[in-house]
Amino acid sequence: MKGSDTMNQEKIGRFIAENRKEKKLTQEKLGITNKSVSKWENGNCLPDSSLFKPLCQILDISINELFAGKKLNDEDKREANEARAMTIAEL
Repeated sequence: MKGSDTMNQEKIGRFIAENRKEKKLTQEKLGITNKSVSKWENGNCLPDSSLFKPLCQILDISINELFAGKKLNDEDKREANEARAMTIAEL
């Protein structure tokens, strides 16, 4: 899925790094090994799903923004909420 916004590891990694640096946090300050954070930020892997919520809280971003790899405007947020509602309805 290269080139797609859907779960692009490299884009998400860059976004994590940008937000971490914006908050002047070292990799260690995230409470995860710097080796793991480096893997995320270099796009080699994604954080474990159990870390999504705490990571988003530390970086002051939403889960939708984490997965999009960018800050979302109001229209993006509305579309993400609609997509999530449709997915839930399909379950």
